[in-house]
Amino acid sequence: MGSGSVRPGSPGVILHAPRRYDLEVWLFTLGRERTLRRRIAALARLREGESVLDVGCGTGSLSIEAKRQVGANGVVKGVDASPEMIGRAIVKARRAGLAIQFFNATAQALPFPAARFDVALCALMLHHLSRKSRGQCVREMCRVVKAGGRVLVVEFAGPAQPSTGILARLHRHRHGHVATPEVTGLLQEAGLEIAETGPVGFGDLQFALVTVPQAT
Repeated sequence: MGSGSVRPGSPGVILHAPRRYDLEVWLFTLGRERTLRRRIAALARLREGESVLDVGCGTGSLSIEAKRQVGANGVVKGVDASPEMIGRAIVKARRAGLAIQFFNATAQALPFPAARFDVALCALMLHHLSRKSRGQCVREMCRVVKAGGRVLVVEFAGPAQPSTGILARLHRHRHGHVATPEVTGLLQEAGLEIAETGPVGFGDLQFALVTVPQAT
């Protein structure tokens, strides 16, 4: 969501208007953004004390909800390719009184060691990437999540799925979508095990929850 640009040689769209992005999310959710973020956090099965990475964190709303879920003993970090989005995320987390670290980096090269997190979240971001970059992003999430950990992807499913609102259709027209079979295919190609898929309950958003296999 939000206005963005594709730099020469860029693997995807980078957003530069954080306030406009937050307005578009508010419109899409009809003012129920926190309800959507809570639902996404619930789908990820977040637990007290877990470490969470929010990939393509945007202005930090999901990171903030994740931190509320994992509590003081949990750790949440957010990554986004847009410095403007990161700047707004830092301000929002500070206003909420929550300790969250945000990093200006790409989803294709996450600046963390292997097996660092219990959970990786990727919500409404894959459609901003090229097809090649989507695979790189998924493999990076797999790399930084511990064995037995979880990866949650939430995306606009596209015309093949039932659409329940004009805002979702307008967004797809402007920004595109990633069909559910492509999402699950990318996850399986990265060696991840599908645990659950289905509708999120907002427009035509669909989710895929996967687990990182234990080392053999």
